[in-house]
Amino acid sequence: MKFNRLGSSNIPVSEICLGSMTWGLQNTQQDADQQIQYALERQINFIDTAEMYAVPPSPETYGKTEAIIGDWIRRHPSQRQDLIIATKIAGPGLNWVREGSPMTAKSVQSAVEASLKRLQTDYIDLYQLHWPNRTSPHFAKHWPNMIDFSDIDVDEQTTQMLDILHALDQCVKAGKIRYCGLSNETPWGISQYLKLAQQHNLPKMVSIQNEFSLLHNKDWPYLIEQCVHEDIAYLPWSALAGGALTGKYLKGARPEGSRWTLVQRNGLFRDTPQSQQAVAAYVDLAKQHALTPAQLALAWCKQVNGVSSTIIGATTLQQLQENITAFEVTLSEACLEAIKEILQHHPQPF
Repeated sequence: MKFNRLGSSNIPVSEICLGSMTWGLQNTQQDADQQIQYALERQINFIDTAEMYAVPPSPETYGKTEAIIGDWIRRHPSQRQDLIIATKIAGPGLNWVREGSPMTAKSVQSAVEASLKRLQTDYIDLYQLHWPNRTSPHFAKHWPNMIDFSDIDVDEQTTQMLDILHALDQCVKAGKIRYCGLSNETPWGISQYLKLAQQHNLPKMVSIQNEFSLLHNKDWPYLIEQCVHEDIAYLPWSALAGGALTGKYLKGARPEGSRWTLVQRNGLFRDTPQSQQAVAAYVDLAKQHALTPAQLALAWCKQVNGVSSTIIGATTLQQLQENITAFEVTLSEACLEAIKEILQHHPQPF
């Protein structure tokens, strides 16, 4: 297993991060136990979760994933030190989470306490802001003019960011969290947090996780360049585009128990005619190189310069095993050139 430093922190993390968002809905405690144990056997030391999980999010599933991880920690206390646990505070918009209100210093502190309790641990290795208080160009809102940036009150947003950083600083000093990170952010958001941290001697954000895959690579090159030069770990999520890049949803297929059979809060926005065409091309290319479509997609993601650790999730142990083997694959120059050609034909399919 290859390990990379988590941005400017002193934490070495495996290049594979075990995602957990299905635990508590599609997966049981027993399933999670098996996945964690298998991951540890493969030297994966990084687990990502969130207070919002399981997904699709709902009042009934809120906090369940953290509780499942906490139950595992309770039964394996000696192995807590072997894990780097990352979790996240939900931003505004979910009416069952702090009535959908924006993140504040008070909500950060209360959310940290609640996560610690559910996780049954004394500290969180990486505490992340799941999405910003302002609307950001993520979750299919990345097309021109879908967001009116000129309507944003910059002073208000900056004040909120500083408020959040002060709360995170208190949690770090109290030993409740080790490092802080971002999620679903932009270069402007990163820059604001870096500037405020330097000006006020507050925690520097050491990582960011954004959606990134063969179907959605808008962070290359501008945001990833910033991450490399600012020593911020880049952590892709949905490297399989919500499962689309496995090919299992081609031609409208909906395998029983799969994620796309569940009601999605933002709809199946990744399922477009253009995405179907791109996925079909990648599936064919994978076959030509004796790989599974998932292996092709994940092997491509891990070789992108600037990627520190790729978040992968699975609903079965067999899927997890297949996904992990992708990180043993080195794509040939011919394969990478073929991928580049497909990317040129389908640069932004959803």
